[in-house]
Amino acid sequence: MTRTIRSSSLTRTRLIEAASQVFASLGVQGATTREIARVAGVNEVTLFRHFASKEQLLKAVIENVSALQTEALAHPEAWTYNLDVDLKKYALLYNSMLQAYEDLIRTFIGEAKRHPEAARQIIQDAAKPLGDKLVAYLEVSQEKGTVRTDFDPQPAVDMFTGMLLAGMLCRTAKYQQNRYSSHDYIHTSVDIFVRGIAVNM
Repeated sequence: MTRTIRSSSLTRTRLIEAASQVFASLGVQGATTREIARVAGVNEVTLFRHFASKEQLLKAVIENVSALQTEALAHPEAWTYNLDVDLKKYALLYNSMLQAYEDLIRTFIGEAKRHPEAARQIIQDAAKPLGDKLVAYLEVSQEKGTVRTDFDPQPAVDMFTGMLLAGMLCRTAKYQQNRYSSHDYIHTSVDIFVRGIAVNM
C-alpha cells in the first residue's frame, strides 16, 4: 500500500513538472494533455487518473511554484519582526522562485491579454495566498508600531513584489547590461521599501 502511494505521488510530481515545461514552451492554450503525458513518460489515461483536466494541472503547477515561499512564511515564529531582515529573506525566496520559473512566468505574462481569465486564475491561485502572508506580517508590524499605519499594506505588497518581478525580467533580458547584480537590486529594493513604510526611518 505504501509503495503504491509513493509511486502515485512520484507520478503526480512528474506530471506537474512536465506540465510546467509544456505550459512554458507552448502556452496555456497550446499545451495539450497528450503532450504533457508524453513529456512525463506516462499515457494520457494515467494523467487523467491524477488530474481531471488541463485546468487542474495548471492549478497544480501554480501551487507548486508558490509552495517554497508559502512554506517559508507559514510559521509566524520564523519572523524576527526586523523589517530589513525579514523582507530581505522574503525577497531572496521570491526572487529564487521567479528565476526558477522564468519561462513559465514570461509565458503567462505574454498570454494575459489573450486569455485574461487564465491570467486572473494564476494571480488568484498563486500570488494572492503568498501576498496575503506578507500583508498579515505588515499588519502585525503596524500593531507593533514598527510600520506606519497611514497606508494600506495590500497595494504596498503588490508594489514590492512588482519591483522584484520587474528586476528579474530586466536582468534575464539583459536590459541592464550587468551594471549591477541580482543581490544589489534586491537589497536596494528592500532598502527603499523599508524606508518608505517603517516608523522613524
